[in-house]
Amino acid sequence: MKYVALAAVLLALAVLVYDRLRLRRTMNSLDRMLDDAVCGAFVPTHFDESRLSAVEARLKRYLDASGTSAARLAEDRARVQALIADISHQTKTPIANLLLYAGLLADKDLPPDCRDCVAQLTAQAEKLQFLIASLVKAGRLETGAIEVHPKEASVQALVSAALREATPKAAEKGVALLAPPDTAAAARFDPKWTQEALGNLIDNAVKYTPSGGCITVSVTPYELFCRIDVADTGIGLAEEECGRVFQRFYRSPAVRGEQGVGLGLYLAREIAAANGGYIKVASRLGEGSTFSLFLPKA
Repeated sequence: MKYVALAAVLLALAVLVYDRLRLRRTMNSLDRMLDDAVCGAFVPTHFDESRLSAVEARLKRYLDASGTSAARLAEDRARVQALIADISHQTKTPIANLLLYAGLLADKDLPPDCRDCVAQLTAQAEKLQFLIASLVKAGRLETGAIEVHPKEASVQALVSAALREATPKAAEKGVALLAPPDTAAAARFDPKWTQEALGNLIDNAVKYTPSGGCITVSVTPYELFCRIDVADTGIGLAEEECGRVFQRFYRSPAVRGEQGVGLGLYLAREIAAANGGYIKVASRLGEGSTFSLFLPKA
């Protein structure tokens, strides 16, 4: 009986060692398969009825389908880029001519009703020009035709440049622009595109803040991000709208009569995301809004 028990223990140990070795071989094979898949050099090597062979076959089908989807996506992006280029090229000259002839008409001695028509013609042509430019920018960002190159830069310089562009429009409307005190904060962002994103936030605040209102821009550095707040005393947003204002072409029902196409905040969000940051909004209807742009630190 003693020898039988010893033999049973040895047999159990042998089975255990065999199972461990087989498991190690299987894991090594799976590890090799994943490495080959990552490198794009995966080729099935097992052609039997084992589970490993079935896994290889399914992985091969998945990689083939992924490759086909990636190729189709690249083709679709190329078509969109070509379409965007065509739209930009084909509409630039007609819109410029509309504005030119409208300007020539405005210089003529026209009756008051005709002068009003010329003013409307100019305004609509400018709106169309802005819409086409915004659509082109959005399309290029989405398809990767425009690349954002973040680098360490001064947040103060970014804010100052955006405020300089917004000051004339704010002054014309009678809205006060309060700049933050000088700060040495730095973050990683593409200066050109991030200035456009911040400019869109400030322009949006100016647009929806009534005359006599105030817009305050402030900078708060954190450990991982630098936050730029654009706080206004404008009309504000309903709670259910805060999650929708960054959608493409979204316009609040309260501002349908205002100029705009609903792309400014969408573009700002896309640019922030391309920089590795994000935008949040806090607002109360009738009390104003605060849009916060978060930029990653170096």
